Amino acid sequence: MSWIAALVILIATLITAFISGIFGMAGGLILMGVLTAVLPVATAMIVHGAIQMVSNGWRAWLLRGHIDWKVFARYLAGSVVAIILLFLVAWRPDKTMVYLMLGLIPFLVWIPKSLVDLDIQKPGQAEGAAVVVQSLNTLAGVSGPLLDLMFVRTDMTRQAIVATKAVTQVVAHLVKIAFWSVPLLAASGISAMPPVWLLALAIPLSMTGTWLGGLVLERMNDVDFKRWMRWLVTVIGAVYLARAAGLI
Repeated sequence: MSWIAALVILIATLITAFISGIFGMAGGLILMGVLTAVLPVATAMIVHGAIQMVSNGWRAWLLRGHIDWKVFARYLAGSVVAIILLFLVAWRPDKTMVYLMLGLIPFLVWIPKSLVDLDIQKPGQAEGAAVVVQSLNTLAGVSGPLLDLMFVRTDMTRQAIVATKAVTQVVAHLVKIAFWSVPLLAASGISAMPPVWLLALAIPLSMTGTWLGGLVLERMNDVDFKRWMRWLVTVIGAVYLARAAGLI
């Protein structure tokens, strides 16, 4: 890995962690695109998973008093089903497909409530969301906009939304790391894994960005939080669709 690529990854880690610290998503979506641009897909997935797992874990810890543990427990049950399906199918997308999925995922936030009334607090929806979200996160690298669709229509506060999403994503990224590491290790051994020094530098930057973003979150109101979140991910999605079209 060149020093330029490493520098780009580290700067992107800090900036995207700051964005995620505010919105609980979007930062991971941007970071996945940056990593896919400078690294092979499998390596990008592993680096993204490690950074995001720590970022979400730190965010969940900072807002631990706001976590809805009942929702998390139900989400965890659905994740087990997704994990079994993922390892049975064992399909892994190439770079073009990753960008295509990254571009399409954000537009899910515009699905009308009258068409699909999603609410993760309702019976059965946390479990069902986990199957879809875990699968999408593992294959595309991110699933924030879809998970957001399950939260944005609840009566939860912005802090509860960010905190509960964060703790679910710790599990999601751990599974993603395992899913992409197994074939990489089998094919090329430990030398194919991302360098430890890169993760050692990226993780504290991720934690710092998350903390700074949390300060901004406290100054926002719930209405602005939900409105800006939709427009932000929509712009990101449009950029990734253009990138996918360019690769095709």
